[in-house]
Amino acid sequence: MHQAQAPTEVVIVDAVRTPSGKGRPGGALAGVHPVDLLAQTLTGLLARQDVDPGSVDDVLIGCVSQAGEQSATPGRMAWLGAGLPAHVPATTIDRKCGSGQQALHFAAQGILAGAYDIAIAGGVESMSRVPMGSARMDADPYGAMVAERFAPGLVSQGVAAELVAARWKLTRTDMDAYSARSHERAARAAASGAFDREILPIQTPAGTVSADECVRPGSTVEKLAGLKPAFARDDMAERFPEISWSVTAGNSSQITDGASALLVMSRARCEALGLRPRARVHSMAVCGDDPLLMLTAPIPATHRILERAGLSIGDIDHVEVNEAFASVPLAWQAEFGIDEDRLNPRGGAIALGHPLGASGARLMTTMLHALEDTGGRYGLQVMCEAGGMANATIIERL
Repeated sequence: MHQAQAPTEVVIVDAVRTPSGKGRPGGALAGVHPVDLLAQTLTGLLARQDVDPGSVDDVLIGCVSQAGEQSATPGRMAWLGAGLPAHVPATTIDRKCGSGQQALHFAAQGILAGAYDIAIAGGVESMSRVPMGSARMDADPYGAMVAERFAPGLVSQGVAAELVAARWKLTRTDMDAYSARSHERAARAAASGAFDREILPIQTPAGTVSADECVRPGSTVEKLAGLKPAFARDDMAERFPEISWSVTAGNSSQITDGASALLVMSRARCEALGLRPRARVHSMAVCGDDPLLMLTAPIPATHRILERAGLSIGDIDHVEVNEAFASVPLAWQAEFGIDEDRLNPRGGAIALGHPLGASGARLMTTMLHALEDTGGRYGLQVMCEAGGMANATIIERL
């Protein structure tokens, strides 16, 4: 008679990120090739744990603008550039803003399927060196059939953020107040040392960068009110008269450079190596929603993952809703009614930046450390993604 095997559990052993650097020439990380930025991240992650790099089964890296310096499977190039064993493979994942989170999902799914014992999941984006949209090169990304189905046409994410604000009756003051709070929370976390364990100092031609560059501690509603709407267009005003044109650079995520990586493995392998599991991947979900509104999928994704996990929103101690635009977490909060103290408590992409392919892993890194610092049990992360999609992940602190 065969003895029943215990179900496989996927655990997070460690998680790190780079500081955020402004995604423009002269930014703190702009002098570092994205492959080298990720190589330093991988090296730093592995240096923190007693793990043979040759035992890693796969390296899964999110990256959105796979062009120019990010076109040659950046995870593979970074692994090689870091001097790590050449037999370990890597792949690149693009689920837009959720690419780094999808990398974690694929790593966890590989472990659950028995294909992996150990994997690294992460992401990289150097938006100063490979500007957003570089992979398109002015090409039509939709084609005739999508254009016909969604005539008179899909819209940019900025216009979608305006549509979300209009649908949930969010005012300019609501969004600016949320944005100022994001900066305040990130500044408070940085000043208290809350980010110190998760940030890896990065060597650049100009010296070592060890702190986020994008946080503005003095941000206020009054200062943000002086910014002009960023996406106002006459043709869109005619099409969508309900839009008040309230989305600005100040209540949107910042364009940044960054990388992040997580070491994940089966719990059995973790214990066999004598390592400490910090959290387990409790549940995963992904779904689509209206591609015109585009940014609303975190709401159905949250409903789906809570049902799958057998949990209620009241069971969740920490929530990360990516701050692509302030209207996104505000609409999500209106749907679920969660205490604002549990929503992005250390700030989000409005303050810390949004290095597209890396953000999913960055949010998870911050959430893991915050759960440990506060003693919380469950963390939920959701990311809105271009095309009207969203990833959702629940982790349980161990």
